[in-house]
Amino acid sequence: MPTPDRPLRSLGFLTIGLFDEHDPAGGHEATLRLIELGEQLGFDSAWLRHRHLQYGISSPLTVLAAATQRTRRIALGTAVTPLGWENPLRYAEDLATVDVLSGGRLNPGVSVGVPVHFEDVKDALYPDTADREDFGYTRVQRLIDLLAGRPASSFQGTEGIEAYSDHVQPHVPGLAARVWYGGGSLRSMRWAGEHGLNLLTSSVVRAEEGTDFAANQLALIRTFRAAHPDGEKARVSHGLVVIPTDSATPEQRAKYHAYAASRYERTRTPQGPNRMLFAPDLVGTSEQLAEQLYAHAAFREVDEVAIPLPFTFAPEDYVQILTDLATRLGPLLGWRPAE
Repeated sequence: MPTPDRPLRSLGFLTIGLFDEHDPAGGHEATLRLIELGEQLGFDSAWLRHRHLQYGISSPLTVLAAATQRTRRIALGTAVTPLGWENPLRYAEDLATVDVLSGGRLNPGVSVGVPVHFEDVKDALYPDTADREDFGYTRVQRLIDLLAGRPASSFQGTEGIEAYSDHVQPHVPGLAARVWYGGGSLRSMRWAGEHGLNLLTSSVVRAEEGTDFAANQLALIRTFRAAHPDGEKARVSHGLVVIPTDSATPEQRAKYHAYAASRYERTRTPQGPNRMLFAPDLVGTSEQLAEQLYAHAAFREVDEVAIPLPFTFAPEDYVQILTDLATRLGPLLGWRPAE
């Protein structure tokens, strides 16, 4: 097996927390148990993804607030929050509150862009300001400024028996430095790097450097770090769907391979008007997966990963996958579980 340039320092996982429409409590509880298991297995981070108006977690921060009371060590993140659905001031207050509850373990991941199906949802989301909302980078900058303690109000002081602050409370020094940006274009990478953010890459990128996924992802990482004040030390988290089969049952193996095969066709050519490239899902033994990852040009550039769990699997599948990731694949990549 090839030797990596540097061992994997941080291993995390990501889920959208699917639930049955008729039993949402059961699905949310299963997600919380998965985060607890991740901590027990020594994972460094657990991430939740938004699913607005779908049967997945619509309020990751609320779920993470609950997770702060059931875990003590594992970092908790959003990957990613589409800020087009959020008011930066209110969201900054929520982030700071959950970070306080976690003891400083929160990693906010954000993205920009017009909300999905905006024409269908705009009358409920922004009934009075839909034509004036800015869904670009300035929305991220507003959030960062507010987390950093920049004034949110021109008033501070005491009014009657109530005291007012001019900036977000609770204020958490250092939280702004833990903001991650999720994007898939070279333009986004330059902006995120110039503004000193951390970078979340995923299994979807824009085809701007030919049609090879790894080459495009590598270009994103290098563009980001070239623009970042920390250069090569700028934090980048890699994310590909990786499914180890070491302890899987024959039925699980068949399911995993069928899942990857059903999604393979979309990885052959860029998709849609934005020419989005999808990475193939990787399924196999940990030894096979380690070789594939070490051969991946973009993977060799990072020492942090957040592996997305397939969205439609059963809880027992997630237990098997997380256990194999932590006990078999992770160590083959040079990673060691947290104490």
